[in-house]
Amino acid sequence: MTFHCPVESQGATTAQRLYTIVVRDLVLKFSIGIHPHERLAPQRVRINVEMGVLEQAGPTDDDIANVVSYEDVIDGIRRLAGEGHINLVETLAEKIAALCLEDERVERARIRVEKLDVYAEAASVGIEIERHRCP
Repeated sequence: MTFHCPVESQGATTAQRLYTIVVRDLVLKFSIGIHPHERLAPQRVRINVEMGVLEQAGPTDDDIANVVSYEDVIDGIRRLAGEGHINLVETLAEKIAALCLEDERVERARIRVEKLDVYAEAASVGIEIERHRCP
């Protein structure tokens, strides 16, 4: 399974049009972290997803089957939360990017994963990645 390509080899041509699907500030509990105390209880993680999606050539007929569903993406992220412990936020971000790119209409996925309760002095800590479909 190909998760990403270098930015210079993005799949969409200039003739193809992209639209953006977003999931903003989804907060779920994950068993995540490298420290022993982080295995004792799930912690809050905020997830942001932005997907560049190829527009259909014709009308969508107002039918959910003809578009990438953000509901499916959120359901997939919820499933990841229930799959067991993950050590790194980087690993979680890669899994979410792979989930997004399973739909062939998704050309790129930008994922931000933030742990919310690590430092009292910071609102969050985390990472952001961007992955592209290979041509």
